[in-house]
Amino acid sequence: MNKHQPVRSVAAKAGERNGGQILVAALRRNGADRMFGVPGESALPIFDALYEPDAGIRFIVCRHETTASHMAEADGKLSGRPGICVVSRGPGAMQAALGLHTAWQDSTPMILIIGQVPRSHLGREAFQEMNYVRTFDDMTKWVVEIDSVDRIPELVSRAFHVAMQGRPGPVVLSIPEDVLSSVSEVADAAPTTVIQAGPSDAQMADIHALLQKAQRPLVIVGNCGWTPEAVDQFRTFVERNDLPVVAGFRSQDVLDNRSNQYIGDISLGCSRPLMARVKTADLLLVIGDRLGDVTTNHYTLFDVPTPQQVLIHVFPGPEELGRVYVPTLGIPANSARFAEALAKLAPLHSKAWADWRAESRQAYVDYQAPRTDAPPFDMATVIDHLNTELPDDAIVTNGAGNYTIWLHRYYRYRKLGTQIAPKSGTMGYGLPAAVAAQLRYPERRVVCLAGDGCFMMASQDFATLVQQQLPVVIIIVNNTMYGSIRMHQELHFPNRPSGTDLLNPDFAALARSYGAHGEAIDAHQEFPAAFARAVAAKGPAIIELRVNRNQLTPDRRM
Repeated sequence: MNKHQPVRSVAAKAGERNGGQILVAALRRNGADRMFGVPGESALPIFDALYEPDAGIRFIVCRHETTASHMAEADGKLSGRPGICVVSRGPGAMQAALGLHTAWQDSTPMILIIGQVPRSHLGREAFQEMNYVRTFDDMTKWVVEIDSVDRIPELVSRAFHVAMQGRPGPVVLSIPEDVLSSVSEVADAAPTTVIQAGPSDAQMADIHALLQKAQRPLVIVGNCGWTPEAVDQFRTFVERNDLPVVAGFRSQDVLDNRSNQYIGDISLGCSRPLMARVKTADLLLVIGDRLGDVTTNHYTLFDVPTPQQVLIHVFPGPEELGRVYVPTLGIPANSARFAEALAKLAPLHSKAWADWRAESRQAYVDYQAPRTDAPPFDMATVIDHLNTELPDDAIVTNGAGNYTIWLHRYYRYRKLGTQIAPKSGTMGYGLPAAVAAQLRYPERRVVCLAGDGCFMMASQDFATLVQQQLPVVIIIVNNTMYGSIRMHQELHFPNRPSGTDLLNPDFAALARSYGAHGEAIDAHQEFPAAFARAVAAKGPAIIELRVNRNQLTPDRRM
């Protein structure tokens, strides 16, 4: 037998396990119950270990490593624990890199496992060999190559700690195939214990004093680190003190949008009056948001590095506090722990804020109102129908493109964990995220909104949706072009389209070719009946919306 050939999962001696078995046991002890990926020969012992009935981890076979990594990233968003992805070396690892980048920008716990070449081949540019420590260092919290089977429990434990503590993020474990096939009697490590930082009593007293002095306070929330209990505590606090709340980029599910405290989101294509209101605020309480590029409208809403507003910045990663903006008060704390402290804060004298908050809410309501100049195919009415038909806990996923502007503007999120979307702005995210969401919550309705270009970047994993028999409804907004790029072309180089036109398949026929439900509509009036039929199909479904390509956004036409 070749010394690098994987051993069978039945150990040669009592107490011995191979590296694949030790790895799977370590993942399971840390709460992993599923793994997404594409199998490769360098990781065969892992798949052999998963074959055992008592492995406790379900493997979801995917059609592409990019979509596999996005499924894992989305699962991390949904569960709050690292999503697990396994891929082969070289091309497999590089195609999974996009999921790492999304997890990094979105502060999502994730672990990517890569089968590496044998240790004796390292440094020779062996078949598909790469140095993953060097390659992935800038888009992960930690990358390690495990050089001994005896260290697998230790380093897996560390991977979970690193991925979950402080600002969550991705970790990469590169494991040579001979390490995976080696046997050992090493013991399992204890499950990970995550320590979350909270604010001190003195910091909360300072917050109370700063808020009490404010005339136009505003709260900005990101979706990092919340729990359902913390969201309830936060809502009670802002409603009791009549504080207006703005959602950071793709964090609209932190506060129920029906609350009178909710005044909109800072996002791509967001309300200009809302951005002006943020600039007018004299105090900003920012919780769980990094204050990145999109939330700050390309770093223009506040002065860099010292904002004119009083800035209270709460974020679990201390390295983010003061990274761009110097806070008046920076608090390295988990959002849930901070919400617990807010619930105990003495009531504020907030009568002076009533008009400020009411005006802000009315502006949001007006921004969502139906347009009198609506186009023949009105995407706003499609989104509003979803508001009516979807239950409060429905999960809506999306990728990137101008079609998302309608979703951001018109959909009303009501519960935490119902907006699964990439802050990294990656295309092709909505479909794999929907797969992960429906697997994690089979009892809940999952809807994916995708552009034609966005869907085609992940379309091969519609097969995974069918193979897993998941009743996800995919709504494809087909305008036969890369719409967001076309919008920028029209702004900077009008009437000179270049490289943005698309020739698409018949998406409804594509769905039917898989044995799934598929149909296409040409008018928004047809959507309610089409959506009802898709839901009634009780399986994977595609509804293709053949929209007017001249309508670039709700407010802009070519």
